[in-house]
Amino acid sequence: MDNKILGKKGEEYAKKYLKSKNYTILATNYKSRYGEIDIIVKDEENNVVFVEVKARTSESFGRGFEAVDFFKQQKIRKTAIVFLGESKTIFNSIRFDVIDLLVGNGRILDLLHIENAF
Repeated sequence: MDNKILGKKGEEYAKKYLKSKNYTILATNYKSRYGEIDIIVKDEENNVVFVEVKARTSESFGRGFEAVDFFKQQKIRKTAIVFLGESKTIFNSIRFDVIDLLVGNGRILDLLHIENAF
């Protein structure tokens, strides 16, 4: 499966998962000059959560969350600052999560939601 298609499918699975956990989707594929954040959500306590989604079809090269290295985290943090600066909402707190998906045969084989990943 093409990586772009896999990434989009992973983001769709992640959005469904987050909605099932009562998160409100605020933005998807939010871009700034620093980078992109896959999904931005708000929880029931008015906390904003910036979510990086990593989907893979195998664990041959490790889990997806392992690809969210220091440099990727810095891009996400800077992009989050831009989002917060543009937002007219005051949130109680912010959090950075990673959703790691293992996908096979058109379905989720494993989903790992790492809260406060960095």
